Amino acid sequence: MNESVAVYLGLGSNVGDRKQQMVDALRLLSPEAKVDVVSSLYETEPVGPVEQDAFYNAVCGVSTTLSPQDLLTHIKHVERDAGRTKRQRWGPREIDIDILLYGEEQVREGTLQVPHPELTKRAFALVPLSEIAPDAVHPDTGETIATLTSRVDAKGVRKVADAGWEA
Repeated sequence: MNESVAVYLGLGSNVGDRKQQMVDALRLLSPEAKVDVVSSLYETEPVGPVEQDAFYNAVCGVSTTLSPQDLLTHIKHVERDAGRTKRQRWGPREIDIDILLYGEEQVREGTLQVPHPELTKRAFALVPLSEIAPDAVHPDTGETIATLTSRVDAKGVRKVADAGWEA
């Protein structure tokens, strides 16, 4: 049996009942990825070229024995089961789940890149990640998440609910 790995996932939603879709996704992650901790809930402006509504974002810490590729496959099933429909890239999403960190590993397998290649630039992921794992180390930079968070412009990241919102 594989050893359990601590993984951090970023969640976002900007279509429909944003909070409920994130709650549903968190529930669907188990048992393959056991949710150990969930950050506060934040509202953020969308990133990218497509005009769309604001997102709700959060980060969860999970324990899993799945390989990075198997975890990605599981996440795609969770997104579908939580109501995600195919739309344009960078467009609105019922639910979006990204693997931010997979233990201390660097993963480059096809389209899967972990740590997430944009993590160091994304306040909407760093702020909630720093809330639950400030001392986690980014495997590419060797810096803590708290240090990386201190360098991003986080003024567009607004807390809308404290930890425990998913209960």
